[in-house]
Amino acid sequence: MSKLVMSEEETMLADMARGFLDGAAPVSKLREMRDNGVTHDAALWKEMADMGWAGVLVPEDAGGSDMGFAAANVIAREMGKTLAVSPFISTAVIAATALRQVSDARAKEALGRIAAGDATYALAVDEGVKFDPDATQMEAKADGNGFRLSGKKQFVVDGALADRLLVLARTAEGLTLFDIPADRAGIERTASNMIDARDTARIEFSDVEATGDDVLGTVDQAMTVLKPALEAGQAALAAELAGLSAGAFEMTVEYLKERKQFGVEIGRFQALQHRAAHLWCETEVTASAILNAGRMLDEDPENAGMAVSLAKAKATATAKLAVIEGVQMHGGIGMTDAYDMGFYMKRARVGAEWLGDYSYHAERVAAARGF
Repeated sequence: MSKLVMSEEETMLADMARGFLDGAAPVSKLREMRDNGVTHDAALWKEMADMGWAGVLVPEDAGGSDMGFAAANVIAREMGKTLAVSPFISTAVIAATALRQVSDARAKEALGRIAAGDATYALAVDEGVKFDPDATQMEAKADGNGFRLSGKKQFVVDGALADRLLVLARTAEGLTLFDIPADRAGIERTASNMIDARDTARIEFSDVEATGDDVLGTVDQAMTVLKPALEAGQAALAAELAGLSAGAFEMTVEYLKERKQFGVEIGRFQALQHRAAHLWCETEVTASAILNAGRMLDEDPENAGMAVSLAKAKATATAKLAVIEGVQMHGGIGMTDAYDMGFYMKRARVGAEWLGDYSYHAERVAAARGF
């Protein structure tokens, strides 16, 4: 097994990302965007692309840096600490991973546009209240040499801002993944007002034309392309949740050292020290699970599923614990909108559901272990 500690290069990447995000995308930036009804900062995303983040999984011959999944998770974790708003997971992780499964000129061109920050993507999979790609009902009916797509998708993260959509639809003998422009005739996008101020949309497809060139991978075999992309996205989202947990923990500990009751800092009370120590242990165990998922995706992607689901389930549980403890140990101010802890709680709740909740991933781990 690989060492579950960050390498020197990963530590340097984390330090660099943290320095940038603290200045360009602190929690106050999220608050400002939320208050102004803004869900995307194109200039910030361009800066991230210029630093190579958009191309972290794009091959070098397509203009990326191809640093690997563990590196992508490092960036996602640092984004989680400040609740940075960006299409990083949808575009740089999920779409880039899907596109790199296809070795043709069109996919290479699309990867180049992602790396340059010139194209954003959203993954349109969910149709019900829970993540379940196998239950897809959206229809792609054969029409001459192409298809006609009809149906609805919901909870499409980054769906309102994206230039392009990866759409999962049911074809004659299975599921097929389409890569189509978001402004194609017949597509209607309605932005959703999410509690964490993340860009999300409901999308309706009405007899949308798709050609054979719009198929990503092979007809009826979407999972060949989509499975690696989903696992990459789930691992990055787990990393974001782990960063969120670390950010909430740091904020809580700082408060425990400052807030006084009966003339002493409340952090000197043993009951709170024990709770803080327990939370720190959980964040450290979760960080190891994230590293393991990244290592498996880089070194043995065919068998990374259990490590990814373990990371997502653990990160979801730890984030829930971190924000609950954060709110409680902050006392009454933790419940107010004026204090930042509420933003961490809202992001943790949405992140828990996206790409599969705790139960979805716990069941996958249990099945893999034969329970």
